[in-house]
Amino acid sequence: MYEQLKGAIESLTLRPGARLGEVQLGEEMGASRTPVREAIRRLAREGLVDFVPGEVARVAPISLGGVRALFDFRMLLEPRAAASVAVAGTTDERVAAPFHELLERLEDFEESFRALDAARQARSYTEFYDISESFDQAVIAACRNPYLARTIRDLRSETVRLRHLSHSGPRRMLTSLDEHRAMLKAISQADAQAAEAACRHHLAQTLQALIDSLTSQDPALGASVQLDVTG
Repeated sequence: MYEQLKGAIESLTLRPGARLGEVQLGEEMGASRTPVREAIRRLAREGLVDFVPGEVARVAPISLGGVRALFDFRMLLEPRAAASVAVAGTTDERVAAPFHELLERLEDFEESFRALDAARQARSYTEFYDISESFDQAVIAACRNPYLARTIRDLRSETVRLRHLSHSGPRRMLTSLDEHRAMLKAISQADAQAAEAACRHHLAQTLQALIDSLTSQDPALGASVQLDVTG
């Protein structure tokens, strides 16, 4: 139940602000109210659900101020983690191996992606999301600082939900491919400085894409997005 509900929120199938009635969700998912309630509470702890006992829970809204705050925090964490993984690769070849493999997957995906027409490109995003998620998880797994790795992992749920807004078209997809290639190459080559810079650049570009998506009132968000532009 938890994974099913979390997946619906992360993919924006359940939009920001959507009501999460325990009875209705239980009927739709074939579950009793107890596992539904526990799933909602767990997702509330992760920041994906606004839950107040005695009231109807809702999918947490996405706000421009919240996105900026999240990326400010990610900028402190993820470039440092990428650099530390690159450093670890200088003394342990096994650290770099997953990144070599992901780089090959990325190159194969880009070749096939560029050969598709626009309609089929839009349907192929899932494969890139898988590569991107595999990269993020590989960094977390290889990071030698357990506190840093744990903090990044704890932010994943909200990060994954925003991913569907940051890749709003083929042009951004190709740009993101280039950014991931730079990060993968830097880590594979054990270049800590380049890895940190590439990660920082990727986060900055992703933030800008999200700001563009939010301020254009992306239809995937419905009407509940909070554009607190001063935040």
